[in-house]
Amino acid sequence: MDRPLVVYDDENTELLEEAGEIAAGVDAQLIVLSLMTADEFREAREALDVVAKEEHTAYDDSVVIDAAKKQARETAGELFDDDVDYRIVGARIGDGESEADRILEVADDNNVDHVFITGQKRSPTGKAVFGDRVQSIILNFDGPVTSLLG
Repeated sequence: MDRPLVVYDDENTELLEEAGEIAAGVDAQLIVLSLMTADEFREAREALDVVAKEEHTAYDDSVVIDAAKKQARETAGELFDDDVDYRIVGARIGDGESEADRILEVADDNNVDHVFITGQKRSPTGKAVFGDRVQSIILNFDGPVTSLLG
């Protein structure tokens, strides 16, 4: 393992902490992915546009992604000691794009060789009806996937 990726989950940092420990143990650079849904991005973008109008300025989309990355960076800074080499990457899921597809795209763009992801326990019917990002990543990622089901 040279470059693992962990999908940041602000509600469950257990996997982030474990991925950091493993990355430090094998001297790998951990990629921490802060992912925004299209709706989250739109809401943040609208709020930023209100602020920009008040300030008589303009902000581009990178400011929204940077805000999402900031939260992941702060959490990683609290969890990791100096032994963990990590880099924060921000991305948004485009309209019509699945979360799994975006995660796989970021993994490919960053030459990742292991993925850490949280998931939800679902029945086989739930997976068939709603899809399952963990299952999709396991089936489509060319490398090991570690999942923490919550």
